[in-house]
Amino acid sequence: MLTAVVSWMPQPSMIVEPGTDCIIAANEAACELFGLETLANTTFTALHPGFESEIAVFAEEAIYRGFAWTRRIEGCHQTGSSLALEYACKAFKDENRTFLVLSACDLVEQSRREIETDDAAAKHSGIMEWRRLQRFFHEMARLNDLILTAAGDGIYGVDADGKTTFVNPAAERMLGWSAADLIGRDMHSLIHHKHPDGSAYPAEKCPIYNSFRHARVNRVEDEMFWRKDGKPVRVEYTSTPILDADAVLGAVILFRDISQRKEQERQLTEALAEVDRLRNRLEMENAYLQEEIRAQRNHREIIGSSTAIADTIRQIELVASTEANVLIIGESGTGKELVAQAIHDDSPRHERPLIRVNCAAIPRELFESEFFGHVRGAFTSALRDRVGRFELADGGTLFLDEVGEIPMELQGKLLRVLQDKSYERVGEEKTRKTNVRIIAATNRDLQTEVEAGRFREDLYFRLNVFPIMLRPLRDRPDDIPPLAEHFLKLCCQRLNISKPMLSRANVADLMAYDWPGNARELENVIERAAILSQGGRLSFELPNILPRTAVVEDKKVTKAFETDAEMRGREMANIKAAVDAAGGRVSGPGGAAELLEMKPTTLYSRLRRLGLRD
Repeated sequence: MLTAVVSWMPQPSMIVEPGTDCIIAANEAACELFGLETLANTTFTALHPGFESEIAVFAEEAIYRGFAWTRRIEGCHQTGSSLALEYACKAFKDENRTFLVLSACDLVEQSRREIETDDAAAKHSGIMEWRRLQRFFHEMARLNDLILTAAGDGIYGVDADGKTTFVNPAAERMLGWSAADLIGRDMHSLIHHKHPDGSAYPAEKCPIYNSFRHARVNRVEDEMFWRKDGKPVRVEYTSTPILDADAVLGAVILFRDISQRKEQERQLTEALAEVDRLRNRLEMENAYLQEEIRAQRNHREIIGSSTAIADTIRQIELVASTEANVLIIGESGTGKELVAQAIHDDSPRHERPLIRVNCAAIPRELFESEFFGHVRGAFTSALRDRVGRFELADGGTLFLDEVGEIPMELQGKLLRVLQDKSYERVGEEKTRKTNVRIIAATNRDLQTEVEAGRFREDLYFRLNVFPIMLRPLRDRPDDIPPLAEHFLKLCCQRLNISKPMLSRANVADLMAYDWPGNARELENVIERAAILSQGGRLSFELPNILPRTAVVEDKKVTKAFETDAEMRGREMANIKAAVDAAGGRVSGPGGAAELLEMKPTTLYSRLRRLGLRD
């Protein structure tokens, strides 16, 4: 209803919501006043730059009293020209919202109409109308004084001799000089006579004086004016010549105190420099820590000397420098994540992150959000945008552990990302590009899963470009001693306890167990034994190792089995015989390993275990 009322009003009128500063509606006269086709959704203060504080006081008065009016404030026409306006305002509330109905008066247009009216009246009324015209000019002069007084920027004028002609209150406050001190005196010699370093500033080089000497506008962004107390004020100013036909009468100088702004700029510059310094320091520290970590790590943290470990390392070195997808296959605890880390560290992507995803730990309904991310509001609990793992790994490597656990309905979407190198966040239509290398790991036989219809064949072929099989610990007993020693050292450092000795008997016990949990189980057994160790002696609790007890030999009883000591004795004698037969050589052609038909690394391990070699 109010919108219709405003549209009927002859004078420029509009409705403003003070809380948002937004113009809700405006009539055609208001649009023509500012030279715009529409004022809807325009902010009221944007039409009156520089008068935000006056408008705020005016709005508060209207809300408090129900009505208010302004003195002259300036508006900005679309062409850039200035408008001199007065407003009358009425406040009303509608459903707990407050609105202001404003009616604008164009003072220049009003003055023009009054001049025209007064001129016509003067022609008919003589002296009385002429006096009224004089009152009008006096009022115009008063309005000009009000404008100068209300201006927040400093304004002063000089004549063609550089003498001050007027000074507004803002200039008086900023410079500490009163108008009486300045008017009629040389302005340059009072406030602009020297540079910040104290050196003289000749009047002939002054941009203000050059404005009226050369009839041009001069703008200076950073210079000093000097207060009456001798303190400098950093200012930016514009000096505009006053022209009357071809004659230059002087200049008007509008200036602004920028001391606070320059101080804030200085503080910001220092803060940014400090941020850069801290970032560079952090990057250097990070690089240093990475080097430290690499220096302290065994070869890719893959411990062992067996042929299986050597084969795995060769495969890592072959595939790391390529962009091929890798599928690591092995039982739980065989070190699949270590192999993935080693491939990433040796790849050209090592400066970007290796992002790990445990596919077995992600709820089915969150797989897509975890992989691709989501936007706010995509589903009930999506309270903010979330970056997915593919976006985090962009330029790096994505490690999909337990990849066989990915639901069938998501396998197709994963395949599309691998083929097209693109994806969309959940709830977003924007397609994003990705550059990610995939390393997958599984403890399942994915070929069997494909045949059973539980894993997509095309996805399997995409992932299985370069398979790496990790053999279980029971198939590489030679790796048990160095692994046990490594785990014992690490756990003692972590628990801050003295490191007990790992005896040959301990090693024999560990090698006699088949380790269904692989290296992870070995690490747990070592840690438990280290905690329970008494007097520096280790004792392992393993299901198929019986406690050692004294054996009483009875020569009259025939046994159907051999004790561990008896088996070791026979094994030691057999190995000694082979070494003697080979002339003391263990490896190589004709060596003891060849005679015993076993690998040299296995024979070396047994020699150390039996105490026949250091």
